[in-house]
Amino acid sequence: MSTLYERLGGSDSITQISSDIVDLHLANKAISTRFANSDLSRLKQSVAEFFITGTGGPNLYKGKDMLAVHKGMNISAVEFVAVLDDALAAMNKNGVGQREQEEVLFVLYSMRSDVILV
Repeated sequence: MSTLYERLGGSDSITQISSDIVDLHLANKAISTRFANSDLSRLKQSVAEFFITGTGGPNLYKGKDMLAVHKGMNISAVEFVAVLDDALAAMNKNGVGQREQEEVLFVLYSMRSDVILV
């Protein structure tokens, strides 16, 4: 059985999806202010590395865990859902299959307690 990483198309495809997710976040009124002062190229790289590592690809991610990244940000449930919506839209834009979309959303949702109101 192939890994989610492989089924998503590997590093190049996941990097494109990650870039699209960040672009959607920047356009999403519910969360765009969270990213207003970000180094976008670094943010896109970090998201891609996290996504690649988390789906079974090469272990590229050297950043903080989700709890450490989001601690003190007071992220709401509405903002969390906006992130999931953007991830789904980016996967749709990139032709990701239904099964893979469900797996990615399941993994993202499983991080909810490390993101919301921490």
